[in-house]
Amino acid sequence: MDAYELLAVTSHNTAESQDRQSIPREHALEVLRGSEELDLETGDATHAVSRLIDRGYLYEVNDELRITIPEN
Repeated sequence: MDAYELLAVTSHNTAESQDRQSIPREHALEVLRGSEELDLETGDATHAVSRLIDRGYLYEVNDELRITIPEN
């Protein structure tokens, strides 16, 4: 969840919609690897992104990761 929260605050609104946030996949991996709080290696950052996609917190469109916003 820490990885999700970090990506959510570093994402930006998409060009198509002001209601959707996204972040380029490579930038997301850089953010996760660069976080002193998370201290992730390259493989760990990639795994974290994959798990967030698998669990529905992110979805991928081309090379953009889109952030899903929880309803509650």
